[in-house]
Amino acid sequence: SAGSWEEMWEVLLRGAGTLPLGSLLLLADGVTTTLISRADRGSARVIFRGLGPQGVLAHAEREGVIPLPPYIEAARKKAAEEGQTVEVDDRTRYQTVFAHAPGAVAAPTAGLHFTEALLDRVVAEGHEIAKLTLHVGPGTFRTVEVDDPTQHPMDFEEYEVGDATAQALLRAQRERRPIVAVGTTVVRTLETLGQRGIAAGRGATNLFLTPGARFSLVTDLVTNFHLPRSTLLMLVAAFAGRETVLEAYDEAIAQGYRFYSYGDAMLLRRHDVAASASP
Repeated sequence: SAGSWEEMWEVLLRGAGTLPLGSLLLLADGVTTTLISRADRGSARVIFRGLGPQGVLAHAEREGVIPLPPYIEAARKKAAEEGQTVEVDDRTRYQTVFAHAPGAVAAPTAGLHFTEALLDRVVAEGHEIAKLTLHVGPGTFRTVEVDDPTQHPMDFEEYEVGDATAQALLRAQRERRPIVAVGTTVVRTLETLGQRGIAAGRGATNLFLTPGARFSLVTDLVTNFHLPRSTLLMLVAAFAGRETVLEAYDEAIAQGYRFYSYGDAMLLRRHDVAASASP
């Protein structure tokens, strides 16, 4: 509210389950936040006070640290205990070069492999780059804990597609040109557009793509190596075919490829597209 400079946010709050509602938390620079309710699976709703007109995002940019995945934090801690010095600019490294709008809870990690110089080379080779805005949500990282994947509750993630990108997708579809998605979240967004109709605008998707799913837009995928029982690995298996993915993972393990956010990536062709191109 403008008069008292209050903002309500849904946040990921460690230990929220043990705090009574109404608990007051003190943040940097005298900012306070009050726990007002709990949402699903570790989320909570809080009210921030004392921020002034610039709001929560400006305060987080000034006082916050990059929310790295736990395994990166653990690796850093282990390195420090072993006397190793780790100097990494996380604000630059754990972010894509094409990010511009705040809203995601984490970086879409397949895009971490791209630099400005590499994107320039892609364009110079005659490819067209079409951008869209994705707000990666916590559901992307939640493991599937049920035996029947269709019973897994997939969280919504927001997206925004500009007119230029919508037109580029329509041209590529009309001309039967490849559409290469960088990351599984992009696949979910584009396939949602394929189901709803390609058009500019904002939306949200909880599309869960598992083996047997049909793909209508994306023909190729750049993605990291993912963990078992993840919605990401299920999407990749649905896209490229289970046997192809197992072969790729066997090769990755044999060659010592790295998994996780700063890990290696692979380029996959959609299984039905690859089959139709075979001699």
